[in-house]
Amino acid sequence: MPRILVVDDEEHIVELIRFNLEREGFEVITSGDGDAALKKVSSEQPDLIILDLMLPGQDGLSVCRILRSDPNTRGIPVIILSARTEEIDRILGLEMGADDYVTKPFSPRELVARIKARLRRDAKTQDGLSGHFTRGPMVIDPERFSVTVNGIKYDLTPKEFDLLYILAREPGRVFSREYLLERIWGYDYIGDSRTVDVHIRHIRQKLEQVSESPQFVETVRGVGYRFRENL
Repeated sequence: MPRILVVDDEEHIVELIRFNLEREGFEVITSGDGDAALKKVSSEQPDLIILDLMLPGQDGLSVCRILRSDPNTRGIPVIILSARTEEIDRILGLEMGADDYVTKPFSPRELVARIKARLRRDAKTQDGLSGHFTRGPMVIDPERFSVTVNGIKYDLTPKEFDLLYILAREPGRVFSREYLLERIWGYDYIGDSRTVDVHIRHIRQKLEQVSESPQFVETVRGVGYRFRENL
């Protein structure tokens, strides 16, 4: 039974989510502030986290950043649930490593559907990653969740790793943002295709931070991205 941690200081929101999730067979644990949420993640090991931004103690963005910086928690999917509807808030949430961003007021049925899709996609993605391979100075090993360039290991988040893996498996092939969203996020992400751009930017910042490093991921203007051939 998947375990969902709901982090929100509005009790009626928590109970609404709990009711709908438990009806679908999920186990639900809750927290009303950021500091307590981090402790529950450590002790309860949830399969997915629903996270409000406006929280007592650590705010939601800080909680997300801490989760993504810890190797023990960086693989847990995070869905931000917030009353902040501005585009910049969505972008910040994605920049901090959130997997999805849902605005309040929200449809409980849609939220449950997104949770199910997120958990299914994670399972399918992990099942589909097999066999390490080399691309120029880069070695990708999905069994160890490892990416090295010239012998130096780089830490990627799960979504960054999945993106790089898909692109690197077929150098030169152009992947549209829509395909990558469907393949990795697992459902229609209408209006938020820039989440791919955010994750690609993070990959580039991490892997191409040294001047001698080649540009591994190329932008095909108006279409999407491809992994560079002939490294």
